Amino acid sequence: MSPAGLPRHKMAPSRALHRPSLLATAAALLLLILPPSAAAAVPAPALFIFGDSLVDAGNNDYLVTLSKANGPPYGIDFESSGGNGKPTGRFTNGMTIADIMGESLGQKSLAPPFLAPNSSAAITSSGINYGSGSSGIFDDTGSFYIGRIPLGQQVSYFANTRSQMLETMDEEAVADFFSKALFVIVAGSNDILEFLSPSVPFLGREKPDDPSHFQDALVSNLTFYLKELSELGARKFVVSDVGPLGCIPYVRALEFMPAGQCSASANRVTEGYNRKLRRMVEKMNREMGPESKFVYTDTYRIVMAIIQNHRQYGFDDALDPCCGGSFPLPPFLCIGAVANRSSSTLCSDRSKYVFWDAFHPTEAANLIVAGKLLDGDAAAAWPINVRELSQYEHK
Repeated sequence: MSPAGLPRHKMAPSRALHRPSLLATAAALLLLILPPSAAAAVPAPALFIFGDSLVDAGNNDYLVTLSKANGPPYGIDFESSGGNGKPTGRFTNGMTIADIMGESLGQKSLAPPFLAPNSSAAITSSGINYGSGSSGIFDDTGSFYIGRIPLGQQVSYFANTRSQMLETMDEEAVADFFSKALFVIVAGSNDILEFLSPSVPFLGREKPDDPSHFQDALVSNLTFYLKELSELGARKFVVSDVGPLGCIPYVRALEFMPAGQCSASANRVTEGYNRKLRRMVEKMNREMGPESKFVYTDTYRIVMAIIQNHRQYGFDDALDPCCGGSFPLPPFLCIGAVANRSSSTLCSDRSKYVFWDAFHPTEAANLIVAGKLLDGDAAAAWPINVRELSQYEHK
């Protein structure tokens, strides 16, 4: 699949390891894109981020859970917000897509994890990150890992945040603030991964047999939470699809895929969900627009283009994990790999790999995806891109 119509960000792979400051680079790019008067006039929006380990900024560090990224080499390339290359709780080597979008939109500091002490101090400047590794749209998704914050609970935490703001701000001021903020929802991957995985009897759950009914239920639950956020004041939504799960190292190992191949069956389930998700976003825009605006982001298309044309994007390896061992070895163990820098545990050049570990992309891949979501055309983000959404005003 070619990345037709999408601007290619060739600088992204090298920036993951060799950049003086991503914030400075993003600011410089913004000044090139916008005239000086426009760049100065657009304030950075707060980001309220919901979802799974693709956006978790450290909430799971405060939980009793098997799903943590609080040890090296996670965070080895994280430099933003005073980072020094140490673990931050992010499930990648550097920044997540949500982090990169926040910086590019002008945030001076990233949205902190909700469970971190004093996170409320950043509400009106950066927003809050409620994301939680291993969580899903369904409440019981990720129960194997014990602790996690399901999407419904994340929305409840946001309601708590809103109540806290109303203690110091009047209703109108809070409503105005939320109307300018971006609400980023990145969920569904773990729900689909559990559907694809073999049944585990001791968890006491029946796995649905029909992918279509499963997809419908997933979209229905997500719709409920989006409407709940809307009732709480959210107006600008970034709703992410699910990427090509059939290509992640975990699924390729699970299904014993030959070298260089993705699981077509896993990708079909994901594509079916994404089609229904997009139709839901279209419906939400018809029913709740123009006061509210929902943007559907097509990360599936973008990541597939990167995988299929990886050398054009500056990558040497499109399917193996940088950290945790190469296929067909179980690509599950990444924490602690920095202590054993053999080729089977940690790659020598993280900017040359699409995948960081068994489930998550590298910062280099995240930079490319975020760039397209921010400034790409309707093939990347529909009906407008994320930067346009940040500037959108209903009058």
